[in-house]
Amino acid sequence: MFNKEALLQELIFKAIRSSGAGGQHVNKVASKVELQFDLSKSLVFNEEQKERLQTKLKHRLTKENVLVLQCDESRSQHKNKDLIIKRFLELINYSLIIPKKRIPTKVPKSVIRKRLKNKRNLSEKKANRKKPNID
Repeated sequence: MFNKEALLQELIFKAIRSSGAGGQHVNKVASKVELQFDLSKSLVFNEEQKERLQTKLKHRLTKENVLVLQCDESRSQHKNKDLIIKRFLELINYSLIIPKKRIPTKVPKSVIRKRLKNKRNLSEKKANRKKPNID
């Protein structure tokens, strides 16, 4: 589908200070990792794949077609980097999947007959509840 190693070369990583509680350690260690991927400048994907990625990831892309992901789950920068790479690759793989075209099936004649028979039976049952017409 695509060259994973070449794709990983196009990624830009930034280490940022993680937010939230943590005391002095949080203020001096940049453990949060931000991943940036410029879809328009990518050489790994062809135009069709870029178009598909653009439509599938349109709510995640910036105006410049840059995908930005962040991870601060772990206190380790290396673990966060591994997690974000894994998440990015899953996202790209999922976005490149071409869904199968649905082929509508024909309703079997036996099903149609059964439905009409049930309809007729219900109609007769309700007709039998009426008072007889004595004229």
